[in-house]
Amino acid sequence: MRGSDRTGSGLPAGALSPAERQATVHRLCAHFARDAMTDTELERRLDLAYAARTRAELISLERDLPALETEGHPAGPPSPASASVAVDPTRTVQDSDLIVSVWGATERKGSWIPPRQLTSISVMGGAELDFREAVFATRETSLRLLTVMGGVEILIPPGVRVEWRGVALMGGVTTPEPSAPPTPDAPVIRISGLVLMGGVEIVERLPGESAREARKRIRRARKARHRLGLGT
Repeated sequence: MRGSDRTGSGLPAGALSPAERQATVHRLCAHFARDAMTDTELERRLDLAYAARTRAELISLERDLPALETEGHPAGPPSPASASVAVDPTRTVQDSDLIVSVWGATERKGSWIPPRQLTSISVMGGAELDFREAVFATRETSLRLLTVMGGVEILIPPGVRVEWRGVALMGGVTTPEPSAPPTPDAPVIRISGLVLMGGVEIVERLPGESAREARKRIRRARKARHRLGLGT
């Protein structure tokens, strides 16, 4: 056997090692996480990466993509970084507040400080509670709901943990699938109460993000984590 036909690892010259293939997959996912390609294009390139037989085939998959470098060091694969929302304990916070929607609609949004305990009563009406630009002064916020033949939409940013401990009778409650796990010290909104012939929808969105944009972002993040073997 001629030595020139083999690499130092024992593989034929030009053949791929599992580490090389996986490194390319990591970099493609990193490009995807930086919006350098669509989810359809990512799927196409990943299929080609797993089917590649030579190093040249792998290199061609990244030839038209921008460099993944920071301060002269190659960027690694996107990590399962936790989403973070800060708590500012220096802010003055109310102990309690009440929102009532009867045959009407009430909104709480923009830059506001959630109280320690917020009660929302919706009777044949609706309420929108938008926490995306809220300034949390306490780590835990208690949200008590009484929703009768009405609806409540709760918008939260990535990095806020939500816990539902209420009861729904002839009604429904939907909770979000987080795009990234909150940090251990993330703000927590503990929701309790009664939903009777009504609905409560808890949605994760970035400030200014539409529902469609949020679904696409979460789907992209989920696919990238799945490709990297980080779970869903």
